[in-house]
Formats: sequence, structure tokens, C-alpha cells
Amino acid sequence: MLPSPARDLPPTIRRPRFAKITFRDYTLRHLACGSRNHWHLNQEFLKTISEVDGMAAESLSTLSADEVRQWFHTQVPLEDFRDQKVLLIVPDATRTAPLPLLFGALFDRLRPVVQNLDVLIALGTHPPMSEQQICKLLGIAHEEREKLFFQTRFFNHEWDNPDRLTTLGVLTSQQTAEITDGRLSLDVPVQINSRIDDYDVLLVLGPVFPHEVVGFSGGNKYFFPGIGGPDILNFFHWLGALITNVGIIGVKDTPVRRVVDLSASMIHQKRRAIKFVVAADASLYGLFYGTPESAWSEACAISGKAHIKRFDRPFHTVLSCAPPMYDELWVAGKCMYKMEPVVADGGELIIYAPHMHEVSVTHGKLIEEVGYHVRDYFVKQWDRFKHYPWGILAHSTHVRGTGTFSDGIEKPRVKVTLASGIPEEICHRINLGYRDPATIDIESFANREDEGVLLVRKSGEHLYRLNEA
Repeated sequence: MLPSPARDLPPTIRRPRFAKITFRDYTLRHLACGSRNHWHLNQEFLKTISEVDGMAAESLSTLSADEVRQWFHTQVPLEDFRDQKVLLIVPDATRTAPLPLLFGALFDRLRPVVQNLDVLIALGTHPPMSEQQICKLLGIAHEEREKLFFQTRFFNHEWDNPDRLTTLGVLTSQQTAEITDGRLSLDVPVQINSRIDDYDVLLVLGPVFPHEVVGFSGGNKYFFPGIGGPDILNFFHWLGALITNVGIIGVKDTPVRRVVDLSASMIHQKRRAIKFVVAADASLYGLFYGTPESAWSEACAISGKAHIKRFDRPFHTVLSCAPPMYDELWVAGKCMYKMEPVVADGGELIIYAPHMHEVSVTHGKLIEEVGYHVRDYFVKQWDRFKHYPWGILAHSTHVRGTGTFSDGIEKPRVKVTLASGIPEEICHRINLGYRDPATIDIESFANREDEGVLLVRKSGEHLYRLNEA
């Protein structure tokens, strides 16, 4: 029997007033808008954010490498893993994380007592990694791979291979209606990578950051979408898009998080997690062990302090620099998601990524068909777009940001411009602005906050938010 959302899920946060729109396929609710096409959160909703949005990062201290190793020695209980087959689930290279240090300490701790310790990369729909790339990610030298880690197998998640997925159950239309507060009502199959059936314990090792779809990343999100199937992925990404990036990012308890946690409760294997919070220099503010739910919850409290920056007023121009790990717009979109709350109405956000030449290796063709649009562009033309993967529609509207679509006219709140290796013709085709990255002098944007100009030298992981009035 599937868990009852009302019985098994944590108490819900207080929610804002909703306007209700009914469609043939589902019912959605959307946050009430403020004036001048600026999608404001009302004050009741803003109060719910304070649970994890506290002190500045400067008040936190980081752990040394020796302290991290000591933590693994004292805080990871061997009795949870003794004589067990363990599948370690880790992020790919699109997250900042000191994985060589963490993987080495974990391997030293667990390898003597487990039957097997293998690694599955939680790609979601990202491109697969080669063995060489995985070894680099985990800090394994060629000689070590042959002599020390020769028994450890590496796997990529295969989200689009039906033969590699197993069905855990179904979220019923009644459950989805209840858990999403009536925004969506449909049956959703819950599929996951079938390799989990070969193991006794599933151990997640990954960071926690503010996240545009689920509120905060990490926890059971490493199962869904990390190693999950396309149906559940498309469902909750579109749910997040309906709420909007501004409405969900940096909020701990969200409808999307409840979907993810409910889906993970269908997994029969023991689930454990090591969650951590990363500083700008890739050192750690903290490590937390427990169930995916408990370890994630503790890490959220620190991420809310370390990864949220506040400003008194918005900026009319933001230069948001994508780090090299964002090599396609599918992930470099985070440079918009994290900055959207501080861009002024009518302002411009420039994603500066001269190293980026792809919209998406996996989804590029479909994205070029759909383009980048505000949420209501899709909602008010649902019959035209409902057959596209909902995860692609969600990505589109998250990158484009909030705005309106009325009488056939789309009015985004802000202008989103790419200064990258993606050609101008493609930028215009997908409904984004273009600037030649060679014409941008990064330093000319520096130290101009008082003029309404903001430079973010490494964007995508810290959330920028305005102080409440």
C-alpha cells in the first residue's frame, strides 16, 4: 500500500492565496501576482522562508581535511553497512563538491566491512560520464583504480533506457491532487534505476544548495530525478514550474519536495545519506549522516545561512558568470534561477559563458522547437504544448523567468541574454537575447552595485534575494 500523504508527510507550510484555473487535463493554481507584471510573493508566504534563511555565511566556520576524515571515522556507523552490498549514489561534475576527499574518507571507512561498494552517478538526464571522468570526479588515479579500487564498479544512470528502469509503484491521481494542493491530478508511474535491486543499502553522498525546482537540492532528490525515470521527473519539474522559480527556490517544505519524498518511500532498500554544505572555496561548513530526510533537513539549515545573499534593492543589470562546469544551457540556466529575484522589472540578466556552445546535448532539438517562454505562454496554449516532455517546458520557463501572456502577447519581466559560444541565430530562434562575449569586459561590471549593476563572478549555486520591505 502506498503511504498516505496526509499521514506520512511533514506538516505543510502556510501558503499564499491562490487563483484557480481549470483545464481539461488538470487543475493548476498559481501564485497571485503583484503590480506592473512583477510576480511578488505575498508576505504570508515570505514568512515561511525564514526557517532556513538566517545568518550570513561569514558567521560560519569550515572544516579542515583532517576534521572531515575524523568525522567519517566517528559519525558513519559501521553497523549500518557491515556485510552489506552498498550502492553509493553521487552527483556528476555539475556540482561544487570536494568529492575526492569525501569519497576517499568514505571508502577507507566502509570498504573493510562491506561486501560490495559500487558507485552510481546520479545524472538525471545529464550526459553520461566516461570512466576517466568518473575517476577524476572521485580523485582516483590510474594506478589506484587498478590496485585499490579494482573491485568497485562505476555506473551511469540511464534515464532513457526502459530496460534499465524498474517500476516501484504509482502516485495516484488522488495522491497527486492532495500532495500538490490541487495544482495537478493524474496518475504518475514511479520508476528508478533497476541496479538498486542488486544492493542492500543505497547511500547518497551529495551537497545541498537552494534549488529552483524543489526548493533545496539533495536528500531524496538523488533518487528522483537523480536515478529516476522520465515520468516522475517530468511531473514534478512541471509542478515546480507552475509554482515558479521565485516561488519555490530557497523554501524548505514545498509540494515538489513532498512528491520526491513520497516517491522515495516506495524504495525497499535501506536508504542512508551523507549530506554536506559547501563553501565558495569548496571546503565544507558541515557534514550530516542519517536518513536522506534527516540528513538533508540538517544540511538545509546551514545552506540557508551559507548560500542565500540578501540585498536591499534590485539591479537593472546583472552579469551572471557561468563556471566551466556549466558547459550547456541546460545547467547554466542556474545562472538565471539564482539571480532572478534581484533583477529589477525591465532589467537584463546576462549569462556570460564563452566556454558554452550547446543548449543541451540531450534535449537541444526539442528546446529549439519550444523556445524559452514564460510559464503562462505554455499554460494558456496547453493543447499546443502538452505533448512535449514537461521537464523541457519547465526548464524553458525557469530560464525565461516570470511574466505574462495575454491576447497572444508575451511580456517577460526581465530580459535574458546569452553571451556564450551559442550562435546569435540560435539565441534568437529560442527567444533569448545575444551578446558577443568578446565585447564584454567583466571588470567594467564590478563594484557598481550603487548604480544598479551587479557582477557575480561564479554564479549558479548561491541564491540572491531581496530583503522584505
